Amino acid sequence: MSDMSFMEKLLDGVEVEWKALGEIGEFKYGYTAKAKESGTARFIRISDINSKGELIESDAKYVDISKDNEKYILHKNDLLMARTGATYGKTLFFNEDYPAIYAGFLIRLNFNKNILNPRYYWHFAQSNLFWNQAKKLVSGGGQPQFNANVLKVVNVPIPWPDNPTRSLEVQAEIVRILDAFTSLTAELTAELTTRKKQYEYYRDQLLTFEEGEVEWKTLGEIGTWFGGGTPSKRRRDYWENGTIPWVSPKDMKHPIVDSSKYYITEAAIKESSTKLIPANSIAIVVRSSILFKVLPSALIPVPVTLNQDMKAIIPYRDLIPNYLAHMIRSRGNDILRVARKTGGSVASIESGKLFSFRIPVPPLDEQARIVAILDKFDTLINSISEGLPREIELRQKQYEYYRDLLLSFPKPVGFE
Repeated sequence: MSDMSFMEKLLDGVEVEWKALGEIGEFKYGYTAKAKESGTARFIRISDINSKGELIESDAKYVDISKDNEKYILHKNDLLMARTGATYGKTLFFNEDYPAIYAGFLIRLNFNKNILNPRYYWHFAQSNLFWNQAKKLVSGGGQPQFNANVLKVVNVPIPWPDNPTRSLEVQAEIVRILDAFTSLTAELTAELTTRKKQYEYYRDQLLTFEEGEVEWKTLGEIGTWFGGGTPSKRRRDYWENGTIPWVSPKDMKHPIVDSSKYYITEAAIKESSTKLIPANSIAIVVRSSILFKVLPSALIPVPVTLNQDMKAIIPYRDLIPNYLAHMIRSRGNDILRVARKTGGSVASIESGKLFSFRIPVPPLDEQARIVAILDKFDTLINSISEGLPREIELRQKQYEYYRDLLLSFPKPVGFE
């Protein structure tokens, strides 16, 4: 029997009732406290929930359990929803064994488990069935917010409402199928993380040289540097029907960048401060809050322009562009340590210190050997058209397809 026929049979003739969340659950705001580096319980904040409704394990913070906050202790299979911030509306299924307390900008969702399987709700909360309702209820302008009282009117489909045992069996089977997809995605993601660490280790080993073993040069003397600029947004002829990539920090998400969100015209280049930068440059972000964490850099294989928060270098002939791109990524943390300006809300790179940063420059044949090895790793680890990232993307789409199929219950009249 195929998966499709099995799922059709699972949902065949199903009776369903769309129940308001307020009828079957309670909603409680979290605990306001100053997080610490250590404590008796993990302190889960909105920043600890990612865009997929998963718990981020890095940068964990803690609080001590006390009489004041013991009512905010989480239990396994509890649900938390971010009510504001970048991941507002995302719901976390807490499946950990360690003690944890949830923060003030989170809402704890406590449903009647004789009616609603918490994991079934978690899958529902990722779907358009939830978001088509919830987006209408969001308040706030630049910073959207969910209110617990408003959230209560969101409706969730309950199969076989008059037969609780059968209802929970159907919910559990839907969870089993969908969890198989999320488990595969999680395994692939973990594998990608491991391979990234391996890649970074071997990359750094290949790019490590002793003093005197090869020639060392500063970034300022190995190529020609270019700055960026922003053509006037008032001039429509600078932006409409543009064909030249205008790269900004938002575009710097991959090791190779050959496109951008915005494009400009030739007139913008001729009449503004931005310049056309030849192909095979290496671009870096020099002003952005992301510099508090990492130094984004990328090989740019096509002619582009940059905004004012970027710089790019065209290396001279004794340096292979791909070698320099790998080297800057490898030394990113070191560059930040010596060249990042301190103070202010937006981090930036001091040009003088950037240009004086020294890197090893081996002979061209050795550069080519290193590039050949690292490029193969890059394709597997970072390519969005090949390798693990592509596989993860396909598995995510597969999950979304079957999730929407399994939750495609008949809707009430007037329900979108």
